[in-house]
Amino acid sequence: MKPRNIKWHQGRISLEDRHRRNKHKSGVIWLTGLPASGKSTLAYELEHRLFHAGMQVYVLDGDNIRHGLNRDLGFSAEDRRENLRRIAEVAKLFVEAGVITIAAFVSPYEQDRQDVRAIFDEDLYIEVYVKCPLEVCEQRDPKGLYEKARRQEIAHFTGVSAPYEPPSNPDLIIETHELSVEEGVNLILQEIKKRKWVDYIP
Repeated sequence: MKPRNIKWHQGRISLEDRHRRNKHKSGVIWLTGLPASGKSTLAYELEHRLFHAGMQVYVLDGDNIRHGLNRDLGFSAEDRRENLRRIAEVAKLFVEAGVITIAAFVSPYEQDRQDVRAIFDEDLYIEVYVKCPLEVCEQRDPKGLYEKARRQEIAHFTGVSAPYEPPSNPDLIIETHELSVEEGVNLILQEIKKRKWVDYIP
């Protein structure tokens, strides 16, 4: 139920003011893909490149968020939907603060991803499908989660006991089984330059 008697307070600093101060635009780069497909690896390398080029940037990572803000949520379809809803609202605040925000989440359901996209201006949102075959993800399996899921020790695990719906129309596809981390990051940098978030590729 929506609370009553609340009002949005508009500050005196606009998003354009923040963009001028930062010398770059803000926006969301949303990385979706199977567990162990390489989302976090790409996210943190991209953050490193942008930060050392003098830009305001921050990663919202799926595991990290579940340590705090979303520690009360599980992995059912309903909890995953709420997980993404909260993250999208946090990401929106970061964008309004002038920060390039990199969100790395499995986000397995197409409708949930569309709901996330809908709250952002079209030119300030980039959906990146981190594509990798399931068998390659299982071979990587840095946390041993696929093995546990196969033994039914983890419920609702994407790719094993829960589905992953590939994006129908992502802005960018990065096939991490064929590209290096640097090559993948360069593709994202080219995309944000094309959208004029930044004036140059760091």
